[in-house]
Formats: sequence, C-alpha cells, structure tokens
Amino acid sequence: MTTTAPRAGKRRRRGGGVLGNTGLYVAVGIAALLFLIPFYLIVRNALSTDLEITGENWKLLPSFQWGNISELFDDPTVEFGRSMVNSLVVAVLTTAGTLLVCSLAGYGLARIPYRHANKVFYAVLATLMVPTAVTFVPSFVLVSSLGWVDTYRGLIIPGLFSGFTCFLFRQYFLGFPKELEEAARVDGLGYWGAYWRIVVPNSLNFFAAIATITFISAWNSFLWPLVIGQDPSSWTVQIALSSFMTNQTVNFHLIFMATAVSILPLVFVFLFLQRWLVQGIAQTGIKG
Repeated sequence: MTTTAPRAGKRRRRGGGVLGNTGLYVAVGIAALLFLIPFYLIVRNALSTDLEITGENWKLLPSFQWGNISELFDDPTVEFGRSMVNSLVVAVLTTAGTLLVCSLAGYGLARIPYRHANKVFYAVLATLMVPTAVTFVPSFVLVSSLGWVDTYRGLIIPGLFSGFTCFLFRQYFLGFPKELEEAARVDGLGYWGAYWRIVVPNSLNFFAAIATITFISAWNSFLWPLVIGQDPSSWTVQIALSSFMTNQTVNFHLIFMATAVSILPLVFVFLFLQRWLVQGIAQTGIKG
C-alpha cells in the first residue's frame, strides 16, 4: 500500500503536466499567430490594388497582383533596386566594421594591462549618456567638410564605433577563460594572435548575436542616411520607402510591396545566424 500511493500521485502529476503543456502550446500558438498577423497584412496588401486595400469590402486573400513587383522595380522616380544594394552594402560593411573595431576595443580594455584602462572605459561609457541629437550636427559638418556626402564613406564610417557594443564586448571578454589565452601565449602568440586565433573562434555565438543586432540597426537606419544620401542614387531602402508617401499621393500597394521586399534580407540574416544564436542562448543558460 505504501508503494501504490506514490505511483498514483505520479500519475496524477503526469496528467496535470500534459494539460499544462497543452495550455502552454495553445498560448504559444496564439502568440505566434498574433506575431504573424502584421506579416500577413504586408504580403496581402502587397499583392492587392489600392482599392482593395482601402475599400470597404475587405477580403481575406489578395487578388495576387504579381505585376506590383515589376512596377516597384520599374518605377522611374525611385531606384528601389539601387536602394536595396546601397542598404546591403552599408549594413554589411557597418556590421563587419563594428564587430572588428568594438571587439578589439573591448578585448583591449578587458585583457591588455594599462593603468588608464578604467578611465578609458569610463570615457566610453560616458558617450552613452550623450544624446544622439547633440552629436548629429557636428557629425554632419565633419562628414560634409571631408566631402563624404552621397558616398558610402559618409554612410558607414561615422557609425562604425558604438560605445554600447564596446561595453558588451568588454564584459564578455572579462568572462572568457583566461587559461586558453595563457596556453596561446605559451605557444608564442601575442595579444593579437590570442585574440584572432583563440578568442574569436570560441566566441562565434556572441559575435553572431552582436552581428544580428548591428545589421538590423544599420538596415533600418533612417535619419542619418536621409541627411547624407541627398542624391537619389545614394538612397537606402528606408529612404526609398518614404518616397512612396507624399503630400499629394500615397501608393499603398507600392509601400507594402517595398516593405515586403525590404524585410527579406533581415529574414535571411536571421535564418543564417539562427544556429549560432540558439547555441549562444543555450550556453548562457548553462552558465547561469
């Protein structure tokens, strides 16, 4: 009798666990459905006419106006294909440059002995307290004086360094196992060799997470490309999107089609880096 009671209790707990898991799956499914509704509306409206988008008789499925795609890229007033290329170049180079510059700065602050390292670190943190609006005009004056308006240099170089990203790298490298770097120094590697051959290959998960955030931020940037990219040939995708809505007309189907096309690179980046992101989250949970 003493052995059957616990088994019954276990059976009851298992039954409750199944009901709890079912409720959890239902809640997650509803949350996923609510998350996907905006994407459905984007695709639905992108393949519809303006009358179907703004009309009273709303339909669940679009009329599949595939000609909206060619209309988007053949529009003579907006070089949308060129703007996609510009955004891709800016986002990729900004991401690569930010990873290199900020990871080197964070590694130097975390590992290279220097008596003023803390002061430099506090100075970097102080930049986070300065509003972007304060540095916007001086940055534009500097870029303009260098002749970088309407160039990739003006769009990319001012955004390569991020105090917050440097802070994240410094905090991560402080927790990186020193034994691996000490073994590298025994083999004759210096700080650069240890960083490039030991630290970076063993930190791909963290680099992937930072790369994803940086790429999305660079791709969605609007105000700085709006000021620097004054010529239509240097517009990024966000500036091209805004050009479909003017004081006189609003091309709804082109706005939604351009939005659907512009989010595809972000989806590909997420799918490509998903494995490293999941591994990074798993490792973080194990350490915690």
